Amino acid sequence: MDLFDQADFDTFVTGLAGVTLVDQWESHVAKVGDKVFTLLHRGEDGANIGVKVTEETFEILTSLEGIAQAPYFAKRKWVSITDKASLPPEDLVHYVKRSYDLVAGGLTRKLKSELGIVPLT
Repeated sequence: MDLFDQADFDTFVTGLAGVTLVDQWESHVAKVGDKVFTLLHRGEDGANIGVKVTEETFEILTSLEGIAQAPYFAKRKWVSITDKASLPPEDLVHYVKRSYDLVAGGLTRKLKSELGIVPLT
């Protein structure tokens, strides 16, 4: 699975409960409960995926080549991962799923229930 490919990106993120996709900010944006958890941006110089991470993960990832603080989101611990980053595809899938978990975890119980989000045990 190549999450930098829009079809693969769409298939993966829409497989998660309560996800909607919109095009905004010149990007393909995935939301849960109307809150952004990841976005795919394709430009002339390649593609990048933005995800929310924990503070510890933020420090680790931003020290790697091809991964930087996400513009406009950095103070909230978002990173931008380019398609040139030396990150295995399965790790990228993990970080997108973890971003979903972080954002979905902040939703109200009522909204999680409405969206079919099952609490982690």
